[in-house]
Amino acid sequence: MRTSPMLAGGREEKERRRTGSLFGAGTAGILTRAAISYLILGQVIAAWAQTAPVSPDHPWHAMQERQIEQDAKRFREPRFSIEPDKAYSLPELIDLAEAHNPETRVAWEGTRAQLAELGIARSELYPTLAAIALSATNRVEILFGDRFYRQTLEAFDGALELNYTIFDFGARAGRIAAARAQLLASNFAFNDTHRKLIYQVEQAYYGLLNASGQEEAARANLVNAQTAQQAAEDRLNNGLATLPDVLEARSATAQAGYDLEAVLGAEEIARGDLATALGTSATAAIRVQPLEQIPTPESIGDTVDRAIDRAFEQRPDLMQQLAEVRSANARIKEARSAYYPTLNVNARPTAESLYGLQQTAPWAHSADLTGGLTLNLNWTLVDGGARRNRLAQAEANSRAAEAQVSATRDQITNEIWTAYSNLRTALRQRQSAIALLQAASQSYAATLESYKYGVRNFLDVTSAQRTLAQARSTDVLARTQVLTAVANLAFQTGDAIQPGARRPGP
Repeated sequence: MRTSPMLAGGREEKERRRTGSLFGAGTAGILTRAAISYLILGQVIAAWAQTAPVSPDHPWHAMQERQIEQDAKRFREPRFSIEPDKAYSLPELIDLAEAHNPETRVAWEGTRAQLAELGIARSELYPTLAAIALSATNRVEILFGDRFYRQTLEAFDGALELNYTIFDFGARAGRIAAARAQLLASNFAFNDTHRKLIYQVEQAYYGLLNASGQEEAARANLVNAQTAQQAAEDRLNNGLATLPDVLEARSATAQAGYDLEAVLGAEEIARGDLATALGTSATAAIRVQPLEQIPTPESIGDTVDRAIDRAFEQRPDLMQQLAEVRSANARIKEARSAYYPTLNVNARPTAESLYGLQQTAPWAHSADLTGGLTLNLNWTLVDGGARRNRLAQAEANSRAAEAQVSATRDQITNEIWTAYSNLRTALRQRQSAIALLQAASQSYAATLESYKYGVRNFLDVTSAQRTLAQARSTDVLARTQVLTAVANLAFQTGDAIQPGARRPGP
């Protein structure tokens, strides 16, 4: 019902008189309550507001810091148990790492999120249907003649709104193709996370084997130094040696003990590195198989060209970049679709129910089914070059992705060549270390025996002892270098994550 200006003016005048009387009666009380409420609200905001540091020369401390500290105390990562009496092999350690290292879960959840992104893109192929329910009550005083009449209107509406894009010249298809390519890239990134984690465990494992082997070598060197010291002291007691010989022997023993302590510290660090790679606390005690039980390869069973070809076929980081090229090409298709129109349809059937009551009349009711059907054709004719620049941007991104693939292939070739050369060098060094250890062991034994009979002096003994100690350390390092080089070549080719590939181990 349309209200005349006279009726509207009368209603405004009545509201003005009603409001004026209210303010005239309790204005002071209302203002007092408002001021108190404002003061309380200001205190609450000041208590919860986050502030910047007061000055640059002092750390920041506030209530929020204590709350975060409490959250940090309550946050505990799940840990898995390590069997203290079990000597774990490398495949078992890799399985533990893949199951418990948080990096794999981060990559997995990222892939699941990308799968949901593809589902969102695919949903554009289907119509959207929304249910709408409205209820409103409106009560007014209408001036008619010299009296006001109360009128109440109640409305109840229920509607369904259907929206659907009939055609868009490939915009949705481009977004779906891009999302599908991004999901593929995310899957390859997930595989690359496993590839890197396996290599991390292998490095930590072989580092621990090297530290344990160095400990055994250091203990053997300490025993040799103590044996030489005992021989020098025996000869001194028999009047066949001098005091400087004994002092030199004691110095060599002390140096061997010092070297042993340094190796023990390095071994503790190596155990912490391995525990961290597995996804548990660095304080966890993990026993591994000794170095003597690990077979060491003696040759390379593959050529560098075949290794490079395998890397081009299965390296997940390269596959990820190829998927990025697909996504960039799909974005070009999406950008081109902006030059063409889109056609949308909208249907909205509405069930409406109205109730009305006037002061001098009974309730009135009306119900009907209304709605509308709309076809919307949208075609952008001029946009200041936005479509052209978006298309140019998408094409540039595609060319950049292709160039990145070429750069990655060159990098992979260099990495394979380096890993292959390092493995060949490690194998040759291993053979030299074996010969060095044999010669140093024989030299030390012969020199010590000759010293006992007075044929050689003690300086010859200490020199042979240092050579033997270095040979033992070199032998351990050469063995672990071969194992690490083999793992590095498998890491660079992507063999470690292939279903048919054998994981390195005894």
